[in-house]
Amino acid sequence: MSREARSCKAVTLRAMHASWKRNTALFLGSQALSLLGSSLVQYALLWQVTLQTRSSVMMTLYIVAGFLPTFLLSPFAGVWADRYERRKLIVLADAMIALVTLALAVVFTLRGTELWLFFLAAAVRSVGTAIQQPAVGALLPQLVPEDQLMRVNGIQSTLLSVNMLGAPALAGFLMSVAPLPVLFYVDVVTAALAIALLTFFVRVEASPRAPAQAGTSQLGEIRDGFRYIRGHSHLVPFFVYMGVILVLITPAAFLTPLQTARSFGGEVWRLTAIEMVFSVGMMLGGAALAVRSSSGNRMRTMIASNLMMGACTVALGVVPLFWVYLAIMGLFGVALPFYNTPATVMLQERVEPAYLGRVFGVMTMLSTALMPLSMLLFGPLAEAVSIERILQVTGVLVLLFGLLAPLHRRLMSFGEPKRTSGESQDSAGLTV
Repeated sequence: MSREARSCKAVTLRAMHASWKRNTALFLGSQALSLLGSSLVQYALLWQVTLQTRSSVMMTLYIVAGFLPTFLLSPFAGVWADRYERRKLIVLADAMIALVTLALAVVFTLRGTELWLFFLAAAVRSVGTAIQQPAVGALLPQLVPEDQLMRVNGIQSTLLSVNMLGAPALAGFLMSVAPLPVLFYVDVVTAALAIALLTFFVRVEASPRAPAQAGTSQLGEIRDGFRYIRGHSHLVPFFVYMGVILVLITPAAFLTPLQTARSFGGEVWRLTAIEMVFSVGMMLGGAALAVRSSSGNRMRTMIASNLMMGACTVALGVVPLFWVYLAIMGLFGVALPFYNTPATVMLQERVEPAYLGRVFGVMTMLSTALMPLSMLLFGPLAEAVSIERILQVTGVLVLLFGLLAPLHRRLMSFGEPKRTSGESQDSAGLTV
């Protein structure tokens, strides 16, 4: 190759490198804006229901309204993410949520707060979440080179953690100085900016579509997606593994505020402190992934994270001092991105692009529903058994499950980074 040809190739590669980085930064920026506005409204609605009703029954109904539509709609949303342009689906979801939020702000301005509107808003926003999550997960591989997926997902995890840290404080400040509809208008503005960024500045290459099947209904495509998962010897144990871990960490996710109030004191600063420390931990874990992405076995990273989460869960059930409790919550937060991010990257790397939306739809169903549904067991159990004992038992089970997982050869082989040449494949496209 001549010197001129090599120089031209180098310039082209640098241009492509800069292009995907700019594209990805704009996409992540649009999602961060959208998430900030949505989080402000989410906290405002939750706190308003809490203050207005002071009823655990109303709180439970609000939580159900917020996750049930996502759970029911996720399989259809996965089909749409495989059938239609994913960027347009994300824009549609943001626009739908923004319009509902705008209508809510207008109604509250004219008529005051009416409780049934909170539940309706939570349900409609949940529909938007169901549409958006599979589309976002499936779109990233169209923007990001395969060897950079771990790093970019780590950056996304860091942005999520920053939002978790800052959104409650900002929501509390706005609610203390301005009427509730102001938060809704902020969400509308951030959604409009996110839509503008995604529509006019982010370039997305056409994604592969699932094979055309004449006369196939959406239910048929959903069944086809589940057949795709069942037909892969790697995906079934992977989702089982994820599901079991999600159930077992539910007490650490939902019961620790109640444990803090019972064991250390019900002061608001304590509840705020555990949320902030956990969010800072998540931010540090996501930043570590973003700075140096691993090229090793993704499952080993997930298992190491699970072992740390299991040890932290046991420790949360035994420590007597609140400052030690806070330190353990921070470690738990550090570990979580090392579980979530590799799980997302494994699917992005190993699932055929034409089925990626439907597979992410199943993942959304699991992540949305399993933990709230598990609270139907752990919530009443916490009234009969100490939360400390529940944490000790579930933490030991997480440790045991993490120690046994490496014995499953197919599960571990799923975590190997995708090979680019000389690889063998099973009947449905995953590498063996």
